[in-house]
Amino acid sequence: MSLAVSTTRPRPDLPVLLRRHWPLLPLAATVLFLLAPLPAGDATASGKVGPADAASLLLVFVCAVQALRGRVRALTPLAAFVLGLPAVGLAVATVTAGDPYAALPGFVRYLQVFVLVPAAIVLLVRDAGEFRLAAGCFVVLALVQGAVGVVQYATHTGASYQGEDVRAVGTFGPGDVMGMATVVAYGLVVATAAALAPGLPRRVRRLATAAALALVLPLVLSFSRGAWIATLGAAVLVMGLAGIRRALKVLLALGAAGVVLVGGLGVGSEMVAERLTSITQVSSAPDQSVTDRYTMWAAAESMWRERPAAGVGLKGFPANRDGHSSLGLSSGSDTGGAGQAYLRQPLLSPHNMYLLVLSEQGLIGLTALAGGWAAVLVAGLRRFTSGGSDRGIRDCGLVAVGLFVWQLTDFLYADIGGPSTVLTGVIIGLAAWWALPSPQDVDGPAVRLAHGAGPGGPAPEGAGGR
Repeated sequence: MSLAVSTTRPRPDLPVLLRRHWPLLPLAATVLFLLAPLPAGDATASGKVGPADAASLLLVFVCAVQALRGRVRALTPLAAFVLGLPAVGLAVATVTAGDPYAALPGFVRYLQVFVLVPAAIVLLVRDAGEFRLAAGCFVVLALVQGAVGVVQYATHTGASYQGEDVRAVGTFGPGDVMGMATVVAYGLVVATAAALAPGLPRRVRRLATAAALALVLPLVLSFSRGAWIATLGAAVLVMGLAGIRRALKVLLALGAAGVVLVGGLGVGSEMVAERLTSITQVSSAPDQSVTDRYTMWAAAESMWRERPAAGVGLKGFPANRDGHSSLGLSSGSDTGGAGQAYLRQPLLSPHNMYLLVLSEQGLIGLTALAGGWAAVLVAGLRRFTSGGSDRGIRDCGLVAVGLFVWQLTDFLYADIGGPSTVLTGVIIGLAAWWALPSPQDVDGPAVRLAHGAGPGGPAPEGAGGR
């Protein structure tokens, strides 16, 4: 009697997977902890340290421990320079501020978001499979928050908008109306990139397409003009990189979904039309939010002209705002609904990340931050278009570039603030992971796993390259 010998390698069980990938648990928690609702009735909670921030600090701590044990990816000199450069501008802006002690919290926050979290991700994410795991967390977060937002619109339990409690804000509440729009847009970009990636299994691409279509509705119901513009720009770029044929299919599907939802079913059609029209009403008949935005932009520019090299110091914009603003600036914006009482929130930032950095950190800080971002973007696009040995992980490139372009575009209309701020660091980290590969990636696990091979040889078909 002959015994048949199976050539199929068994899938690793859960304990094995946890032992191998446990350093990524804080990264997944950083994203998924944003599912937790803010305390009801506290519109100021969006500016406080939350569970996601705590998870990001744990991520940095785990990275430090793994680095001491020699279990992180090696960095090229260019990667180390790009990742560490923002710290220089932050240090200069802090020590030259009028009140360095008041600027210290800003230094810690910026260091967390723009230096420590991105560096930890670049060092800890070892292969394409782990990158995909992190990207998948964004889709899960977006689907849950988007579902909450749709229910809020349908039941009139959302944030107040034009006199009705219909604005979809998810669990972020009216104190952070951009929170849900941001995370839903992240998930939509990731899902669109996955739907267009030729290297992923067909089943994964179909699920990604369904997720992208489902996320269109909550993004529309967020009534966030900046998120709409950034998502459109990122989606067009991702489609262009993926190829015309694939792009047309997804574009037609997304367009059909928008027509059915807004045109056919009338979902927020009047409000959406008014919101879209207001984008072009800059000088003719701008609403108060547009007037406030441009007034604060002018104030930020005035602060920079006063101190062009190092700016007015971190956290210095609110203290210097009134001295550089015109009388057209209102005292704040009304927030309410979604279980919270009405509250007048002060305008403490220019709602433009580049102008915020320019006013508070001057040319030194802006060059350090924006210069690093430009280097990551150029290197990421160059790696994607060059192909070569990276063809098996091009889906990672689409996700990384798409998310990063969304963030850079959104920075034209928004700045950091609120619980979702920590995700900015995750986005930069994923983009830098793709754009600044480690020397060991050429023959390391990233390429082997992407092509379906494990440490012991080729993996069987359908094993998912893990």
